[in-house]
Order: sequence, then C-alpha cells, then structure tokens
Amino acid sequence: MKHRLFYNILLYIAIIILANVCAVKAKAQVDAQFTQYYQVQSYYNAGAIGTTDYLRIRAGSRLQWVGMPKAPRTFAAVAEMPVKIFSKRIGVGLIAQQESMGLYNNLIIGAQGAYKLRLFGGELSLGIQFGFIDESFKGSEVVLPDNDEFHQGTDEAIPTTDIHGTGFDMALGAYYTHKFFWAGISATHLNSPSISMSTDGSEAKQYNFQAGRTLYFMAGSNIPIKNTLFEIQPSLLVKTDMTFTQWEAGARVRYNKFLTAGLAYRGNDAISLTLAADYKNFFLGYSFDYPVSAISKATSGSHEIWAGYSLKLNLGEKNKNRHKSIRIM
Repeated sequence: MKHRLFYNILLYIAIIILANVCAVKAKAQVDAQFTQYYQVQSYYNAGAIGTTDYLRIRAGSRLQWVGMPKAPRTFAAVAEMPVKIFSKRIGVGLIAQQESMGLYNNLIIGAQGAYKLRLFGGELSLGIQFGFIDESFKGSEVVLPDNDEFHQGTDEAIPTTDIHGTGFDMALGAYYTHKFFWAGISATHLNSPSISMSTDGSEAKQYNFQAGRTLYFMAGSNIPIKNTLFEIQPSLLVKTDMTFTQWEAGARVRYNKFLTAGLAYRGNDAISLTLAADYKNFFLGYSFDYPVSAISKATSGSHEIWAGYSLKLNLGEKNKNRHKSIRIM
C-alpha cells in the first residue's frame, strides 16, 4: 500500500510535467547546454538535491562555438545540501546562470526544495524550484544597413535602445537514486513565463519574450570493474520542448576515484571529450566539444570547465542510500 501511494505520487508528478510541456509550444529556450550535465544535475532537475551527506558546490563556464562572433557565453553555479526538519531529511539548493548570446543576455536565479521518500531500496526525491528570469537586449548595438530592401531603419519591431524585463519562473522534478543507478524527469520554466521588456518599465513601447517549457530525462550508473580500481560511468540526457528533441549519451572511466576520462555524442551536433580530477573534497573538470554538423565550418569547437568543492555534513543518522557514484566527491 505504501509503495502504491509513492508510485501514484510519482505518476502524478510526471503527468503534471507532461501536460504542461505539451500545453503550449515553446517560444524560446533559455537553459544552457552543458556537456558535464551529470556534475550539475540540479541545474536541470530540482529533485536532484540533497542526495548525499555533502554540501556540494559547482561553478563553471562554457564558451560555445569559439571563433563565431557573439556566440553563447555561459556562467553557472549550483549549490545543494541535505537538511533535517523534524527528523525528516529534505534537500535544499540554489542555482544561478548568466548567459550572453548575440545581443541577448539572460540571468536566472532559483531556490530549490525537495521532499524525500524511501522507495524500493532507494530514495525518491520530489523537487520544486522558484525564482526569476531577467532578460535584456542591447538594442543600442543594433545596426541596420542602409539601402537594404530586407531591412527598414524605422521598423518598430526592432528595438534601438537597451531594454530588459523580469518574470517569475518555476520548475518541477522527480529524481530517484539507487545503489545501482540514478534517473530523473523534470520540466524547467513550467509556467512558461512571459517577460515584457522595455526601457523604463512603461507600457508605451514593450517587447515580449516568452521562455519555453523544456522537459528533461537523465539517467546514469556507476559500474565498478571487479578486482580493479576502475569504474565505468555511463549516462544519458534527453531534452525536448515538444518541437525539437536532442539527446546525448556517453561514458566515462574513473581510476581510483581520482582521474576521469570520457567520450560522449550529442545527436547531430557534437562529439565531446571530458577530463576530470577529484582530490580530497575538490573537483575540476574540462570538456571539449567538436561539432559534427555544418557549423564546424565556422567554429573550432566549444570549451567547458567546472570546479567544485564538497563538505561533509554531520546529520546524525548516516545516509542509508549511500552508493558509489560520480556525484559523491
């Protein structure tokens, strides 16, 4: 009976996510693309917090399509930890992202909370995130060519001054950890926030931006190689806005819980190489993406680097679901 109740809760969460994602066609995606998504799972899934006995902090930057003018540049940071309230273990977390792409800039800030349930020998975490999105456009840098039949210098649909606006944002996620694997489903920008951008906040001349809902599925495992110091860590990420779907699959090999190397493929997009090291409570990871599409003619690839620190917390009772995973540093 207890397991049936938990199953119904998880099914209800999944239905809410799917219903909201399918309800409205996405207008624009604002989530960043990270090759090392498995290191910052809470960025995509609000339920992926407080899964260990550690305070975990990760901060990193991605330079997309190096060599292309105004290509995306992203900085992000996540922090998450478990806490106990009335002897009940829950998770809390924070995320922050700043990205520039062309004349657009966006800032995302979110606070996360997750309720945890013991289920089938593992732990189910149901998370929610509240925050805001700040969008800006550098209209003062817009250049409209003269004597061009395709552009009009007086077109009011094109801002010629700097504008920005802010909107409320929320996300929802379910995440399950087991000693053999981890998996999660989530939706970001669940309310599909519509952001009105203007120069002074007045309604005289506003431009609307709508952040599209995006659905994510993540899964992975940690497989020790018997009688060796090596571990194999396969993982998968699938994301969709119900108009465009992208997937990424790869595997990493970790030696002595210290050095990690891996390869991955993002469908019709890029091949990536990742190198990482763990030393005591510190983490450092680097990845390089080489495009396999036609965009390779305009760029030498993408670079991504993450650094992190983990601090052991004393919560009294030991974590009964502790398992070997790349998430435990």
